[in-house]
Formats: sequence, C-alpha cells, structure tokens
Amino acid sequence: MLRDYEITKFLDSKEEQNKEISKESLKKYDNIKTYKNQVYMGMKVGGEHYWNYDDGKWYEIKNSPNKWKFTFNCVKNRINYAPPNSGAHVGTKYHWFIIADQIAEKLNANSYMTTMKGVKYKIGHKREYWKKFSYEYSEQKSYKEQVIQVLEETLALLKKE
Repeated sequence: MLRDYEITKFLDSKEEQNKEISKESLKKYDNIKTYKNQVYMGMKVGGEHYWNYDDGKWYEIKNSPNKWKFTFNCVKNRINYAPPNSGAHVGTKYHWFIIADQIAEKLNANSYMTTMKGVKYKIGHKREYWKKFSYEYSEQKSYKEQVIQVLEETLALLKKE
C-alpha cells in the first residue's frame, strides 16, 4: 500500500503541476509501448497521478499496462447525524475490502468526472480498546482467508451470469 511519505515525495518531485500539455507529450502518450511482451498505449508503466477530490486525495501509480495501485484518503461525514448514544465508539476502526468499477470521463486537460460503484465487505474491526483487528485473534478467520472467500464467492457469481 502506498504511504503518506510516498505521496509527499511524489508531490515534492513535481514541477509546474498545471503546465499545459505540449504536442510532443501527447505524441509520447499515444506512442505504442511494450511491457513484459504486452503492447499498449497511454501513460508509461511507472507513471504517477495525484488527484484532488473535493474532500479527498487520490494517489495512483501505474504498475503495468492495465494495472494501477492507488490510495484514497478523505474524511466522510454523515448527511443525517447519528442518534445520541448510538453506533460505534470514537476510535473504533473498520477494515473493508472493496470490489468496484470506476468510470472516469475526461472533461478537460486537468479534470475527470469519476463514477465508482461496487460492493464492500467488512473483513474486520478494532474496538478503541483492542490491541489488534478482529481477524488477528486466533479464534477468527484471518484477513487473507476472508478476502479469499469474498473473491471466490464473487468469481462464482460472475461465472453464473
């Protein structure tokens, strides 16, 4: 997983974030490239993006022609406030595994409209006074076992469609 210091390093290394795209750079983008005998076009493998959402930060790095690693950080807020004395205690953490589709439509040189939909599975939680997540206790399924189960169930459903 990409860490905050990697994001900071990325931002510090960039000059002129809003520089207009030149015809030469567009030509390079559209050039045919190869990676491990796979032919592709677009950003070169190893290229990076850092995106600002209105309330969040998205960092991604291209690992192969069709694969990116990403991190997304933001604070989410309820539209309707939680009833008093309800829900989890402050400091409780939840660990979700998300399977999603993202469609990004380019609006201009620097902006995309992003739509993401999918499903999320609760893999574990950590109460504010626990030392570890629930899946780290021996009587629980491990993180890896739970993710494998989710992926196998998802694959079986997809094959049925």
